[in-house]
Formats: sequence, structure tokens, C-alpha cells
Amino acid sequence: MIVQLPPDFMERLALELVKAGRREIGGVLVGEHLAEATFRVADFSVQRSGGSVSCFVRRPAKHRRFLERFFERTGRDFERFNYLGEWHSHPCFEAMPSSTDLSQMQAIVEDETNAAHFALLLIVRMGSSEHVEINALAFTPFCLPTPVRVQLAERPVDDPAMGYGGRRGSAAIVTTVMNWFRRMRASGGTA
Repeated sequence: MIVQLPPDFMERLALELVKAGRREIGGVLVGEHLAEATFRVADFSVQRSGGSVSCFVRRPAKHRRFLERFFERTGRDFERFNYLGEWHSHPCFEAMPSSTDLSQMQAIVEDETNAAHFALLLIVRMGSSEHVEINALAFTPFCLPTPVRVQLAERPVDDPAMGYGGRRGSAAIVTTVMNWFRRMRASGGTA
């Protein structure tokens, strides 16, 4: 499986990770089916509550409105645009899923009330070089998770799935946040 991430997705994700600091955050991934086993993440929700330094507790109810708005924007074309999976951060640990992460994702795809045929899990963190590190796995019912190839790819100009008011990320904002992040690291957390 291949999953494409637009640059503005990466910019927004980096901003959220920096804002969260050492606290785990996460959310839902939605996207577009592009071709056989190829998907593009179009948008993501952010749950800032429920996380600590070493744990993230997903709260599905917090993402219902986000999902409903996404489905409205994309004309409820569920074959093309749909739920892709979940993401959360590991700010203090490697971008590798824990045993809890693995079992929760497996439970999502094996839940008989869930219509998902698969679910993607992205574990993310800010690396030491101020780049977002990503580990991606795909889950299917009653199978072991499989690694997913992640590609950076521009989104279409007329993207119907474009979220957050149609605004693209700003390189100036990202540069400012990254400079702040470097100062925080250099000063031991007192910038």
C-alpha cells in the first residue's frame, strides 16, 4: 500500500506536534482512494485531550463532527473519499507503534459494526533534525499489520477534500515555529 501526504498536511502536522510538546496527541485520517492500494491523506482531526507523556487515549466521539464535515465537502462519495485510519504522536519515544497501539487498531478493523476494510495507523514525532518522523502501518481484519510506503505529493489545485477553510499551509509560519522549536531544544525548554 502507498499513502501520499501533501506538503500542507506535513506543515500542519509539524505545527500541531510543536504545540503539543511532550504530550501525545492524535486524531482521525481521511482521504481519497487514488488507485489500487494507493491513497492520499486529505485531512486530519486533532484531539489535544486524552494524552500524556507516554499515552494517548482515543475518543472517537470527538471526531464525529470532523468526519461529517469531510463527507459533506466530498459529496458523500464514500468509494472515493473516506475514513483512512488514525494517527497519534510519540514525542518522547520512537515513531513505532506500542503493543496497545497495535491491539487498538486491530480491534477497529475487526469490529463488525465498523464498515472499514482496512485502517491506516501513522505514528509521528518531531525528529532531532526538526523533521516529522513517520511510521505507517495498514491493518486488515485477522491479519498482521503491513508496512505502508509514504510519499510526499502535492494535492490537486481543485481538491474537493481540502479542509480547514481551503487554506494551504504557510512556509513562513512553519519556519517561525521551527525556529522556536530549535530555540526550545537549545535552551533546554526555556525559549
